[in-house]
Amino acid sequence: MEKKTKINAEEGRQELTVIREFELPVDLLFKAYVESDIVEQWMGTKVLKLENKRHGGYQFETTDPKGNKHGFNGVIHEFVPNEKITRTFEMENSSFAVQLEFLEFESITEDTSKLNMHIIYRSVELRDQMIKMGFAPGINMAHNRLQDIVNKLK
Repeated sequence: MEKKTKINAEEGRQELTVIREFELPVDLLFKAYVESDIVEQWMGTKVLKLENKRHGGYQFETTDPKGNKHGFNGVIHEFVPNEKITRTFEMENSSFAVQLEFLEFESITEDTSKLNMHIIYRSVELRDQMIKMGFAPGINMAHNRLQDIVNKLK
């Protein structure tokens, strides 16, 4: 599988960047992050709450192959349609600290767009642990699903 999602994780830093170009107009790319039914499809998760506004929040839940439920949640701090979302991300009942995510949506042409994510972790160790858990292949696979699913909405 081609890795179209690029991850930059500089040694010794507690942050990383994620860049992905999509064959989608920016409004459809943004829609994939803010419409519950689309989020559920490409993330493979159940959306329990998704309040797309400043001071809004979200809560997702996944079920692993053994039937265990895992929760994720966060607060939306900045929300500018088709441009940016600034939010926190927290894995419930885990040792991972809350992370801060800056998502910027950029139009390249009428039919292509780019997602720039800047993620800040509490420590270098936590960032490195996330990478070792398969963050890069996982987000690439999710972004591939996003592209496929949203292509059908064109």
